[in-house]
Amino acid sequence: MTTLLYVGLFLLSVVVTLGGCALFTNGIEWLGKRLKVPDGAVGSIFAAVGTTLPETSIPVIAIFFGTGQEGADVGLGAILGAPFMLSTLVLPLLAGLLLLYTKMGKRTAAFALNYGDVRTDLQFFLTAYGLALFCVYVPSHAVHYAVAGLLVLLYGYYMKIKFSGEHVGGSELEPLFFARQAARPAYVLIALQGAVGLVGLAGGAHLFVTAAKALSAELQVSPLLLALLIAPLATELPEMSNSFLWLYQKKDTLAVGNVTGAMVFQATFPVSVGLIGTDWTLAPNALATMGLALVAVSASLGQLLWGGHWRPWLLSASALLYIGFTLYLYGA
Repeated sequence: MTTLLYVGLFLLSVVVTLGGCALFTNGIEWLGKRLKVPDGAVGSIFAAVGTTLPETSIPVIAIFFGTGQEGADVGLGAILGAPFMLSTLVLPLLAGLLLLYTKMGKRTAAFALNYGDVRTDLQFFLTAYGLALFCVYVPSHAVHYAVAGLLVLLYGYYMKIKFSGEHVGGSELEPLFFARQAARPAYVLIALQGAVGLVGLAGGAHLFVTAAKALSAELQVSPLLLALLIAPLATELPEMSNSFLWLYQKKDTLAVGNVTGAMVFQATFPVSVGLIGTDWTLAPNALATMGLALVAVSASLGQLLWGGHWRPWLLSASALLYIGFTLYLYGA
């Protein structure tokens, strides 16, 4: 009976997350339309930062308000888990879903993207995360502080590039849920709907974590497996849900930008928190997640530099890195 209750919590978390996703994505699209910002900025900045802000608070609280090494470990796990999950699972899943939608006859088997924008995102991520990896091998607080400041400036430059891009627009936009009769909904209603959506996304992720922790104890799953894989999966539910919905709606720029933009944000601000608030000394498994994320993103960028576009079947192959690491941890 207890197990059924936890399964019910999982299902409830899915319902809450999907509801919050629908509200948030619709609201963020209307915000972009009202402000007349480029579609790339809507996905890579507005949506990505909006959905990562709740989880970004985890390392801040754990590192600066936690106690001892345990707080630092929790914070570092939250910082490194997100880029690993986004690059080795969420992005490949998008490619897999694209192939699935193609088989269902919903769309063609190719991303409709401005690959120049995608290439920019991947290059910024590799630069920022490469600097973070460099700091692991340079145990100097002065260097860490300098790199932390550089990462913040790097993200500011990234935002400047995104907001100066071309405004594509033209895609069909559903009425704002909180003002269905309004042809030009007020900013306050857009903000209110976006905030309610974010609460739904955060609430759904919280329910997911609660159920996952309970089930791990019930089924005697390794706590390490939970900390490095299941918990980060829950924190990335907002990005996943938003991107999956946008992909189904054939809004590929928003779907992919939401993921790659979140990767850039996660590689800059949260990493800066870790560099300033900890010794930035990583355990082998944590270091492995950084390496795998860099390998996955390098392979994705390599596709663009070589052929100019993504082959969905090849992009989805990066999930083997996530699966392999999961099996390794499970057997450890």
